[in-house]
Amino acid sequence: MNIALLFEEDLTSPCSATLTDRRLRHLQEVLDIKLGDCISVGQVNGMLGEATVTQLTPLSAELEINWNRQPPAPLPVTLIIALPRPKMVKRIIQTIATMGVKELYFINSYKVEKSFWQSPWLTEGKLLENVVLGLEQAMDTQLPNIHLRKRFKPFVEDELPDIANNSLRLIAHPSGSQGCPTQVSQQTTLAIGPEGGFIPYEVDKLIASGFTPVSLGERILRTETAVPVLLSKLF
Repeated sequence: MNIALLFEEDLTSPCSATLTDRRLRHLQEVLDIKLGDCISVGQVNGMLGEATVTQLTPLSAELEINWNRQPPAPLPVTLIIALPRPKMVKRIIQTIATMGVKELYFINSYKVEKSFWQSPWLTEGKLLENVVLGLEQAMDTQLPNIHLRKRFKPFVEDELPDIANNSLRLIAHPSGSQGCPTQVSQQTTLAIGPEGGFIPYEVDKLIASGFTPVSLGERILRTETAVPVLLSKLF
């Protein structure tokens, strides 16, 4: 935890806050904070700052905060990912939050098992929990928007044209004949299929929507590996 991310309910005034939960335990057990110490903080969807510990007990820490800088700029990308296995979801959420992705769509695909959509990791509370862990790692405050779409065809035909409007449209696909571009500066919409890639019908639908298949090479990566590799290569 490189910052303590503060929610509205943590603030006792615009420049003070009280911590009583996991963040307090981390400060006590990992950072071993003392009265008068200074820690980095951020307000959800707001600024970053430095906070001084003004009161400290085993059950709470009171902070006085100097908000002094903006969070890092987001990546110019919208990610569209075929829903992976449940145990991968939390890792991917933390990764995209850490790397600065602010729009993520988990979508259905022929290779996505129906049971994946019942995962507790897709509940609002679990999504937020892992977003916060990713933002704390990156010293960021801006919450990403995470959308769940359980029907492939209606999503691609009805929503995707507006989502991807005026952007570079790419499909990360193992058999893509074109290499993944690098040092991209324009807004990008990137679709990542399940392990092994989208089926031909799905690739064709995406191509019809203006997407270009690109490849990372001969090796087929797990989704949790492909996401940071693609983002790093693109941006």
